[in-house]
Formats: sequence, C-alpha cells, structure tokens
Amino acid sequence: MINAYEYFKNHPKFNKLVGNDFLFVEYKCPINIEEYQLWVENHLITYVISGKKDWIAPNRTYKLTAGEALFIRKGVYTTKQYLENDYCVILFFINDKFIKRFINENESFQKDQKHEKLHNLIFNINTNDSFHILIESIFLYLKKGDLIPPSLVEIKFKELLYNLVLNPKNKELLNFFNSIPESNKSAIENIMLENFQYNLKIEDFAKLCGKSLSTFKREFKEYFNTTPGKWLINKRLDYSKVLLIGTNLTVSEVGYDSGFKNNSHFIQAFKKKTKLTPSQYKTNNSSH
Repeated sequence: MINAYEYFKNHPKFNKLVGNDFLFVEYKCPINIEEYQLWVENHLITYVISGKKDWIAPNRTYKLTAGEALFIRKGVYTTKQYLENDYCVILFFINDKFIKRFINENESFQKDQKHEKLHNLIFNINTNDSFHILIESIFLYLKKGDLIPPSLVEIKFKELLYNLVLNPKNKELLNFFNSIPESNKSAIENIMLENFQYNLKIEDFAKLCGKSLSTFKREFKEYFNTTPGKWLINKRLDYSKVLLIGTNLTVSEVGYDSGFKNNSHFIQAFKKKTKLTPSQYKTNNSSH
C-alpha cells in the first residue's frame, strides 16, 4: 500500500515545495493502474487541473473532474483512475499541527464544539473564482521550485486555508478543523478507530498520529493500558464477529475485511479468543 505523502515527498521527478508542516506537489499521473489503495499520513487537499479520478471512502465514492477539489482526511483510501484522460492535479498535504495553529491564531474561526460529531472522511470543497486564482498563483510558484523562500510558501498555504474557511459553503470543513483533538489520547483513539481494519504496520499508525514509533507505543500503553498490537487484534476480532453474524461474507472475506491478510492467522486468533472457529461462531449465532 502506497504512503502517498512519503511517495511524493521523496520522489525526485515531481515539482514540489516542502515546509515543516505541509507539502505542495504538482502531479501528472504516470500510474497505469486503474484502481489501487493508498494511505495518507497527513490531510490532503487535491485540486484537479485536468482529467478525472474517483476517491473511494467506506461509505461513499467522490468523483473529481477538472476544476474541482476535495479535502481528504489522513487515512486509507481506494482511488480509481480513468486512464483514457490525461490526469494532472495539485496536491496540498497538511498536518493537524498546522491546522490547529491556524485556527488558534484566528478567533473568528473558532467554534465551540459542544457536541461531539462524526465527521466525513472526505469533504467536497466549494471552489470559487478567488480559489481558482489562488491555485494559479501557487502553480506558478511550483515552477520556480527552490527559488521560493519557505516563509512565502507558508503564507500561500495560510491563504489557501483562509480561502476555504471564509467560504460559507465550506462550513463543514471549518467544523472539522475545530474538532481536531487537542488531547493526544483522543487523537490516537480517533485514528485507531477509523483505520484499524486496514493492514497498516504499527509504525504507519504512529505516522498517522504524527508521532515517532517509540513515542506512539509509550503513549498508547499509558492511555489504553495495552500495546497497539494487542489493541488491534482485539478490535479486529470484535469487528469480525459483527461481519460473521451480520453479513453473508465467507470466513476468508471476513478476515480480510477485518484487517487480517492471512486467513490462517485470523482463524487461529479468533479461536484463541472465543474457543470457537469463525465458522462455528457464525453457526452458533445465526438466527434460525
């Protein structure tokens, strides 16, 4: 599975501008794969210059064409590329720290989050004339590459966020910005709950949480009184029970969809916890 942020940051052929908490990339798609899965360790704003692409979240597919944009929260996604179209896009990677600092510096954007709300994984961005003009100016900066001072790049990035949140049609996105947890415990728990069923390594979860592997493991144990590995196994097994009873998926399909990429490992772990095989559990709990 591709880590999109690392891929674009480290690949020498892309035009890009890199800051401490953000990354701009101009990307012309050379990938001749129609559909593939990737994950992003930082939030992503994608603006399509030409062509079209689908971003597939668990509950919805978002179709993007030229002139349209999405805000994609860090996590795991499937994308579908339309190979008959020349695809060109500008990508903006941004982390929680930059967004929280931006909100804290602007009192008028701060909203009281009285009630916890489940937010979408992907937000449609309403693009207006000022947004398109801003994108054009950033596109010109990308052509100059390292000649652009980092301080100016940061100003352009803040300008991008201003453009988004000042547009009342993007209010759901502003609500999400305000909901980004200040608490490390809440941040870690949210990331784990949203991505546990994907076959990510522990170090990948650490990156999603914006932490080194050692810090992530230490804080996880402190907050949840268990290791990330044990937590993942238990969460995936609990989820598999729901799928076994509530769907017509085969045992191997349930294991895969629960985050076990090895069917024998799934069956072994399931039996160790429940004293039953997945098939036996399904039979015992099926309605007659």
